[in-house]
Amino acid sequence: MQTAPAPHLAGNYAPVETELTAYDLPVTGQIPPALTGWYLRNGPNPHDAASSHWFFGDGMIHGVRIESGRAVAYRNRWVRTSTFTDGARVNDVDGTLDLTAGVANTHVVRHAGRTLALVESSYPYELTRELGTVGPYDFDGKLRTAMTAHPKTCPVTGELHFFGYSLTAPYLTYHRANAAGELVISRPIDVAGATMNHDFALTAGHAVFMDLPVVFDLETAKPGRMPFSWSERYGARLGVLRRSDPYGEVRWVTIDPCYVFHTLNAYDRIGPNGQEQIVLHVMRYPELFRRDSTGSQQATLWRWTIDLATGIVHEQQCDDRAAEFPRIDDRLAGLEARHGHATVTSAGGGALIRYDLRDGAVTSHSFGPGRTPGEAAFVPADDRPGGDGWLMTYVYDAAAGTSDLVILDGTDLTAPAVATIQLPVRVPFGFHGNWLADVPA
Repeated sequence: MQTAPAPHLAGNYAPVETELTAYDLPVTGQIPPALTGWYLRNGPNPHDAASSHWFFGDGMIHGVRIESGRAVAYRNRWVRTSTFTDGARVNDVDGTLDLTAGVANTHVVRHAGRTLALVESSYPYELTRELGTVGPYDFDGKLRTAMTAHPKTCPVTGELHFFGYSLTAPYLTYHRANAAGELVISRPIDVAGATMNHDFALTAGHAVFMDLPVVFDLETAKPGRMPFSWSERYGARLGVLRRSDPYGEVRWVTIDPCYVFHTLNAYDRIGPNGQEQIVLHVMRYPELFRRDSTGSQQATLWRWTIDLATGIVHEQQCDDRAAEFPRIDDRLAGLEARHGHATVTSAGGGALIRYDLRDGAVTSHSFGPGRTPGEAAFVPADDRPGGDGWLMTYVYDAAAGTSDLVILDGTDLTAPAVATIQLPVRVPFGFHGNWLADVPA
């Protein structure tokens, strides 16, 4: 009797088996003629049957090349990490890391002219313009930790802020690279244990770290098993570091136990009584990876307001819709953004939702039965941060077994799609990506 594939290897989680390049893709609607660049998205695509968790599959970049209103090409390529080519991996016995032994399957970003494929357990891997793999990138030997898959680029300074977490002390290290790509700051952050730090927040004046109760568990740290689990004892807190004093004190404030994979944005403000505050919007899970739980948890949008005078955090749920993969116009990262968006998935189909973070209004775009979107990247239409733009996302059609790249009006999700680009291959469900506009020579 043939055994059914594991859920993370079935349906649209199943990997595609070949790399492909196709040209002159068919389009329904009209691609905005001002767009020239690559839409790239990363995700797990195991190249053998050994992957036993969705998080562990080899990274594959799926890219669509757009030039002046035309869908010029599609290309998918595995990131050829040392894990992919040589089978290198984490030492599961003591949790030590070979920092080239990641799967580079979580994000793809550009900084200082380099395109980097990221996973939180290893070095970045640099890619060529045509999605070939250059190799691991360690900032000219200065990076000595893994790198988060969620770095933040300051739109004012051009600096890249990020962190690395480790399964051995020091468990957390904050890093900063200048606009030229030089790593200029690396400092340990004192935390009590090895927790799963997937994301953090950046404002104009602060970096905010999340020390949450999903903790490395040696009992579960065996090949192919999720090595983190929920802890009732660890507690939950946020660590605030002033950017102007990067080696100074990290101030910790307590929050209710929860887990957050992804922040939407954060910013500084002066409160109604003149007090200094930090406002964060996050997709919050009430708990995650509890070993004795058979239920699945879902994330919803919450606002955390940190009062820096008192150290008290006001926690407020903003919406009751289950959603993930939150994004903003990245030119407002660390500044107040009025709008953000996130992805909703369900058995019957999916949607993108747009939050008005001031008045609480929510609008949505449904893709119809059996059509499921991934994370959507915001693509600016002009030079005004927070202004007009488009949302780009891959959408899987379960009935047809195909995928499209769909472009929506980012300011009016109730409108029909601006353009739908038919792809020559199914794009498996994945994680994060970006629109990388061509930079003038």
